[in-house]
Amino acid sequence: MAEKEVACSDNGKIPLFIFFRDARSIFKLDELGVEIARIALPAALALTADPIASLVDTAFIGQIGSVELAAVGVSIAVFNQVSRIAIFPLVSVTTSFVAEEDTIRKSGSISQDTESLDVGSISAGSESKKLIPENGSEESAFASEPIANAFEVVAPNNEKRYIPSASSALIIGGILGLIQAVLLITGAKPVLKFMGIKSGSPMLKPAQQYLALRSLGAPAVLLSLAMQGVFRGFKDTKTPLFATVVGDLTNIILDPIFIFVFRLGVRGAAISHVISQYIISIILFWRLTEQVDLIPPSLKYLQFGRFLRNGFLLLMRVIAVTFCVTLAASLAARLGSTQMAAFQVCLQVWLATSLLADGLAVAGQAILASAFAKKEFSRAAATASRVLQLGIALGLILAMFLGVGLHFGARLFTKDANVINLIAVSIPFVAASQPINALAFVFDGVNFGASDFAYSAYSMVTVAIFSIILLFILSSWFGFVGIWVALTIYMGLRALAGFWRIGTGTGPWKFLRS
Repeated sequence: MAEKEVACSDNGKIPLFIFFRDARSIFKLDELGVEIARIALPAALALTADPIASLVDTAFIGQIGSVELAAVGVSIAVFNQVSRIAIFPLVSVTTSFVAEEDTIRKSGSISQDTESLDVGSISAGSESKKLIPENGSEESAFASEPIANAFEVVAPNNEKRYIPSASSALIIGGILGLIQAVLLITGAKPVLKFMGIKSGSPMLKPAQQYLALRSLGAPAVLLSLAMQGVFRGFKDTKTPLFATVVGDLTNIILDPIFIFVFRLGVRGAAISHVISQYIISIILFWRLTEQVDLIPPSLKYLQFGRFLRNGFLLLMRVIAVTFCVTLAASLAARLGSTQMAAFQVCLQVWLATSLLADGLAVAGQAILASAFAKKEFSRAAATASRVLQLGIALGLILAMFLGVGLHFGARLFTKDANVINLIAVSIPFVAASQPINALAFVFDGVNFGASDFAYSAYSMVTVAIFSIILLFILSSWFGFVGIWVALTIYMGLRALAGFWRIGTGTGPWKFLRS
């Protein structure tokens, strides 16, 4: 118990020191290092698999023509950003909730009430427990009334475990997927018009075809991501990796067949992607039903109120993030098909490499959620330090790799000389921003692991307001280059917001000042 109450006295009561704690052990494969690697490496590979599949799509479509490349770039940007709005809050809260509930189940312990799971208040108890409110328990800023008087973490006698958040996540993910599919299929043309593709543009028809067909896979996308959130909460990132690799390999194999052999063009790329997403979803559902009893004993166990409350906070956050990236793509599209084609290639590379850091964020979130649930503050501080230091190291490696590699790899995506020249202009921004991007992603995972959803939401909205203003100003002054300058500043502000929370020892990190 004494260890759980340790407040990292080696920090000298200065929270800022957490960033330098045990810096010499950054690559040490101790117990913490092995656990981070075991979660982060498969998670990073799974997270980057889909952007890599999109890059393969981009490369095949680029062989058709620059107009088609630009058109699909806009459609992918729309689909991905709408998906993020729908699923990102669900995945994030699911990972934290499942990690907390699974920790309770394994330890045979309970928290003081349902809401105190947000800060991990747990006490010893019997095999099947109720979460009873206690006035003295510490609650986060967004906590509210307990759900249905009591909440049980059931420890089943059979091999399957019952995790309420898993059932909730799948129901919400399925509903959101159907809503997204209907909205994008019926509203493809006005959405693309908003993105800057005018009625007479040659990009309109291929963009509309791709977006409408790709949207048929929305239910599978959201369900699969919801299930990935469940597996992450179990600290199992190998299963999502397996499913994702199988699905994306299917996509890569089917792409040239549908695009060139069947002569379906951009429609073929969309169809192959939809098939791959349903394959991923089926594999994940099959593996999940082997481990978890997804049928709740009662509707009160589904915790929709808890999901919606915290999900709404993250919805605010992801809308802010999405609007910034989508606005950047829209501004690039308004400059012309050449600029949009170059922006599409660079954005996909930018996101694919940056998502490697999201693997560290997933590891940090899962480990921190368990540590906070058991009030192991010393372990929480050590985990935060390690993943942040690893994030910076990863960002520096990616910067060097992209600074050289993208110069030679641009021709894989297009043969258009004007597009290649614009890609060369973007390379310094794509490469130099990697350490900042990595740190920003890892800070997200750290904050989510501490269930600091309110701060994550409000800080991101503030960052987005400044970034949106900068996007309009810098794009009007400097055009294509201005868009990338604004995006780099945007990621810098995101990283600064995460740095400020832990560095000042506020919110769930106030124990660093004890």
